[in-house]
Amino acid sequence: MKPKKNPELEIGRNSSLYFAIGLNLMLFLSWQALEYKTYDKDLVSIDVLNVDEELEEDIPIVNINTPPPPPPPPPAVVETITIVEDVEDVEETIIESTEANQNDAVEERIVDVSDVDVEEVDEDVEVPFAAIEDVPVFPGCEGQPRDKMKDCFQKKIQEHVVKNFRYPELATEMGIQGRVSVIFVIDSKGFTTKVRSRGPDKILEKEAERIIGLLPKMTPGKQRGRSVKVSYAVPIFFKLQTS
Repeated sequence: MKPKKNPELEIGRNSSLYFAIGLNLMLFLSWQALEYKTYDKDLVSIDVLNVDEELEEDIPIVNINTPPPPPPPPPAVVETITIVEDVEDVEETIIESTEANQNDAVEERIVDVSDVDVEEVDEDVEVPFAAIEDVPVFPGCEGQPRDKMKDCFQKKIQEHVVKNFRYPELATEMGIQGRVSVIFVIDSKGFTTKVRSRGPDKILEKEAERIIGLLPKMTPGKQRGRSVKVSYAVPIFFKLQTS
């Protein structure tokens, strides 16, 4: 027959735990033995000290100057109210209304158109190129029909850009290219003003503004027979040639 083993009664089950507890206990006892201190009894003497005289200390007397008491509060002021009878009669002011009512007659007045003075205001109007009635006349477009004047203006602007175009050397070295949108205004005297540009780099914007700044003086555009400012936008493309 094989002996039956009870797993709960196995001796070596918690041997590591018991070993750790025993090791810590031995270390603690060794540390206490090393820290234990002893003293020589011969070097300690206990004597009795008898004090017969009593020391008397003189306590100085200090005079404390106490502040004087605050002055009493001023007596309360009692107001006396005397009732006086009205002697003089006051006249009431009656305010009459100045508004007209239904019973009042209204004077009818007929105003003639010739009696009205109309002042003409000289306004500084800026009209877009697409909405202008008479577009500015570019030199060389004189005598063109009204319906073809816009096409002639745009064609002359393109020819001017191609003629004065110059690719910036610094932009060529840096490989900068792209589209620059230029907006400018032809004022009421035919001169090019307010040139603004927007592009991928300041170098290209500066060159585009230079080209537009070379535009010649034109015949100003007109709106309702008056010379006005005309705004116009033109794109200029800067593209490097790839070999």
